[in-house]
Amino acid sequence: MTNDKSNNLVRILIIIPCYNEEDSIAAVIQQVNSQKFADRLDIDVLAINDCSTDNTLEVMQQSNCKYLNLPINLGIGGAMHAGYKYAFQYKYDIAVQMDGDGQHPAQELYKILQPILNNEADVVIGSRFITKQGFQSSLMRRVGINYFRWLNQLLIGITIHDSTSGFRAFNRKTLQIVDKYYPDEYPEPESIVQFGLSALRIKEVPVTMKERQGGVSSINNGRAIYYMVKVTLGILFIYIRLISKRNRKYN
Repeated sequence: MTNDKSNNLVRILIIIPCYNEEDSIAAVIQQVNSQKFADRLDIDVLAINDCSTDNTLEVMQQSNCKYLNLPINLGIGGAMHAGYKYAFQYKYDIAVQMDGDGQHPAQELYKILQPILNNEADVVIGSRFITKQGFQSSLMRRVGINYFRWLNQLLIGITIHDSTSGFRAFNRKTLQIVDKYYPDEYPEPESIVQFGLSALRIKEVPVTMKERQGGVSSINNGRAIYYMVKVTLGILFIYIRLISKRNRKYN
């Protein structure tokens, strides 16, 4: 890790992408800031306003955090790519993605940080479905998640139980990769193929999540089939792109 040599600090950036999360984002930031971490962990919070149409930006500006205000709506992938580029440019050791709607309890943060701090993983994904505690999502979303688990196993031989989880942590090696490219529209399931083909160590850990505390999900039952088809195409595109790149490298 790229730690501060004078005091051995591990610099961690908690990235919270937000679109119309005025009802929940202040509480999320406050809960992260109130956590007690080991002295060697230097935690910053970066909230990203993805061109919200409500008062999300104003709430961020009044909260104890860094923030980015995107000039156009980039979607979850674009917002997270901006956050990861920020983390890489400013030399953070670990970046954590955390939802702004309150689904990811701040007290669960250490569970996804610990494998990276122990050098056991490059990517850590918080999963609802290992111990099956807490909010388990809707039936249609669980069907989609099971399908993506099968697809990931087929393509890269890795089983991820909760491939749509937006509660995840990356080390510096992973940040170097996502600084250059990160899927833009539905990045969570698509990026697993990217990580697997990049030979990153992926670890899934059980976490307890909540129902969203405000705002509205962009994926509902009516859009579930559309979502599955579109994400499948995105996953196949990344797979073909990276396999082709690898073949060109060795030919």
